[in-house]
Amino acid sequence: MEFFTSLPQNQGFPVNISLHLAKLMFRPRQVALIIDAAKPYDRKIIQGVATYVQEKGGWSLYVEEDPLHKLPDFRTWGGDGVIANFDARKVAEAVARLRLPAVGVGGGYGWYDPSTRIPYFNSDNEGVARLAAEHLINRGFRRLAYYGFMPTRINRWSEIRQRAFQRAARKAGIRCAVHVGPHGRARKWTTLQRELAGWLKTLEKPVGLMACNDAGARHVLEACRTAGLRVPDDVAVVGVDNDEMICELTTPPLTSVEQGARRMGYQAAELLDTLMSGKKARRLKYLVEPVGVVTRRSTDALAVRDEDVARAMRFIREHACEGIQVPDVVEAVAVSRSTLENRFRALVGRTVRAEIRRVQLERARRLVSATHVPLKQIATQTGFRSVQYMTVLFRRQLGEPPAEYRRRTRG
Repeated sequence: MEFFTSLPQNQGFPVNISLHLAKLMFRPRQVALIIDAAKPYDRKIIQGVATYVQEKGGWSLYVEEDPLHKLPDFRTWGGDGVIANFDARKVAEAVARLRLPAVGVGGGYGWYDPSTRIPYFNSDNEGVARLAAEHLINRGFRRLAYYGFMPTRINRWSEIRQRAFQRAARKAGIRCAVHVGPHGRARKWTTLQRELAGWLKTLEKPVGLMACNDAGARHVLEACRTAGLRVPDDVAVVGVDNDEMICELTTPPLTSVEQGARRMGYQAAELLDTLMSGKKARRLKYLVEPVGVVTRRSTDALAVRDEDVARAMRFIREHACEGIQVPDVVEAVAVSRSTLENRFRALVGRTVRAEIRRVQLERARRLVSATHVPLKQIATQTGFRSVQYMTVLFRRQLGEPPAEYRRRTRG
């Protein structure tokens, strides 16, 4: 091997020792993923870790389908590091006793103990709720509702999302109704569905509703069917997790907030690699921003009574990234510019031009965060006249230029 011929001859190492040292130097790092692959959120974290390993190499992963009962025997395993979700007490306690580099991931609650000094990545639950609220408000909904779970030790994220959703509603001058149900599999499904359907019937329509996650959104969609409510015309529903199996199989397909779990897995793996190299983490808590809203038919509605304004909003959604201007919208709606501007601002709370820019920037933000498409190409695809102009608006809206935003949110 070239490695051995390049060793200085005066080192005095026998050949067999040199071979042993080489094997040690190139031995893959043994990393355990103590994450529940049965959950969609956790599966995406695993995908993020896998992406990092494929890019960087040098890892051998230990992954079990049931982390609660199939933890590696840490006394004999001989691994180099651990990435774990601390929603289970047994996992948290076992990992805390290790003398190995470890990184925690999760929704922000559970059995994670900061005193262990283990770095921890969790979702930006407030950011998730703000995105859901903005999505519904931007579709013209002036009545909002939230369906969540009764709080337990591991699901306090539902309560955090509820409060943030309510704050976003208040900021927009909108009232928000709330209903909570039990977390997990319901033994009395019929009773719970009847209660949920009864609550949905009491809401003024049309209403935009956020469910705490995709499983909760599925409950809402079924209750709407039972109550004879149309989705999205009476109730527009947005979930959280973007679990493709649930979102595409529900009727209608479910709009959902993509949390950024893949990014979390990538960044957790990146940090663990740093820790296994003998370096220290800069801090203990890391907040991972959501990627954005993946729109499907469950929110494909415009809750605007003014048909001219609804047509204008629909035209902007469909053509904003083609570089349209206000006169194009006026022509499509066939009313005077002053009439459209006044009615649009009164109902939407923005000018026509501001709505065009909002749709363009949201599309650009998703492309910057989720792809490696060059910024110049993104500017062209989203209808900006130049990458410089897109950068100016991006910085003004998000507080940082697109290149920095991509670097910070990659994964």
